[in-house]
Amino acid sequence: MATPVIKALAGVLADTYALAVKTHGAHWNVTGTGFFQLHDAFGVQYDALFTAADDLAERIRALGESAPAGIGTLAKLANISDLGDDHEGRTLAKALRDDHRAMSKSCEKARAIAEKAGDEATVDMLIGRIEVHDKTAWMLDAYSAK
Repeated sequence: MATPVIKALAGVLADTYALAVKTHGAHWNVTGTGFFQLHDAFGVQYDALFTAADDLAERIRALGESAPAGIGTLAKLANISDLGDDHEGRTLAKALRDDHRAMSKSCEKARAIAEKAGDEATVDMLIGRIEVHDKTAWMLDAYSAK
């Protein structure tokens, strides 16, 4: 039976994977001013998110549970919306900024659950994820400012 820590990690994993896929879609579809900058930045971001998803899944395995797998399973657990139809650079940057802010909050909730359970390794991992999401949100916000 999954513990509260496992359930929280599974949610963060699903959201991370969904954000990786959304960011990959932004990389493919971005248009307008700043195309080259955003195309490259989104590429770096989706690579980092896929690596983070792998780390989160491996943490779940290290805690003795199976990591959620499959698009359908992950989609049911995820709270990140699909990429919209407006692919203009600033629009995408703002949408992804909002997703990173939401991810930071989700990671903070999971961190608190892990802390309550005395799972210091998971706490440390989630603090690292919070730092990444906060920094990425700041960078996307700076790009999308007029």
